Amino acid sequence: MAATTSSGDEPPGTETPAQLIPSLSDDVALNCLARISRCQHPILSLVSKAFQSLPKSPLLYATRSLVGATENILYVAIRLPPESGACWFTLLHKPNRNRTVSSSTNSSLLVPIASCPSPSLVGSAYAVVDSEIYVIGGSIRDVPSSSVWVLDCRLHTWRRVSNMRVGREFAAAGVIDGKIYVIGGCVVDNWARSINWAEMFDIKTQTWEPVASPGMEVREKWMHASAVMEGKVYAMADRNGVVYEPKERKWDMPEKRLDLGWRGRACVIENILYCYDYLGKIRGYDPKDRIWRELRGVETLPKFLCGATMANRGGKLAVLWEGKAGSGGSRRMEIWCAEIDIERSGEGDIWGKIEWTDTVLTVPNESAIVNCLAATV
Repeated sequence: MAATTSSGDEPPGTETPAQLIPSLSDDVALNCLARISRCQHPILSLVSKAFQSLPKSPLLYATRSLVGATENILYVAIRLPPESGACWFTLLHKPNRNRTVSSSTNSSLLVPIASCPSPSLVGSAYAVVDSEIYVIGGSIRDVPSSSVWVLDCRLHTWRRVSNMRVGREFAAAGVIDGKIYVIGGCVVDNWARSINWAEMFDIKTQTWEPVASPGMEVREKWMHASAVMEGKVYAMADRNGVVYEPKERKWDMPEKRLDLGWRGRACVIENILYCYDYLGKIRGYDPKDRIWRELRGVETLPKFLCGATMANRGGKLAVLWEGKAGSGGSRRMEIWCAEIDIERSGEGDIWGKIEWTDTVLTVPNESAIVNCLAATV
């Protein structure tokens, strides 16, 4: 945990552990330091030699979890030309800055982190499990891959886990009770692929198992969006899609009104699905009432006709979208972000309060937002 120091009076190779905070035991010091916000960690590492490796310490994050000091951190995958795959960034709030609705101080920004070791993956599915993001399948030079990469959002490191039973691209994925369900993304042209059209990854045992889908009339290859609501995985295809309830091992069809063409540009907050419609307005779908409602109070945001995506960041709606800056040969793309607090009225209306909005990154003009997700760190 702690860095080491050496004295000229000590024999070569002898190292004396340095206390994190000299007046406190390391256990007490760690308990205090774990409560420091993640955005302050770069500064924390500059305090002393003992603190240099602290932001990369698994023990620090274990302590953060124990003392209830974890935060919901936003991660964004962006395709930057000429790369075909995605580069990864995390949202960092600059300390000692006031974020406002009309902020022009760039108090929040996307900073690059280590990208997936397989950078050419296109059409991957994504799933968040606590502090980890799973990048599932995707194609490499138009060949579907069965690989699964995991981003540890605490240490910003990548690792491989067991491959899926079949290669997939543009599959649907959802996490329920410690298991990742992956649906579609493969051609059902033989018996082997048919029984593996859906499969499940048990995070505890780190193994894949097929999910039986008898009697399914819809076995689409490409799923353009997925979500988890009320313990069910919704996988949306061009022709409606499917719903799977693991508890009952039951397959069903989603009602047609659910699909507003939300091709991955959606998230779920308290069992309400949020996306933007063909008019660029943010709407929320309540599966109990089976109705779409417009998110009110966010009229100052642009119309999201394309190039935007959403994530649930600790119960708040984070929206990222693409804007343009400059002209001619100097034309660039701006990535904007807004965070919205959601409230439900007694009449069932959904209201949003924009807590802040900011330009968080400027990238080459041909770039594109691939996805954004929030992990607990």
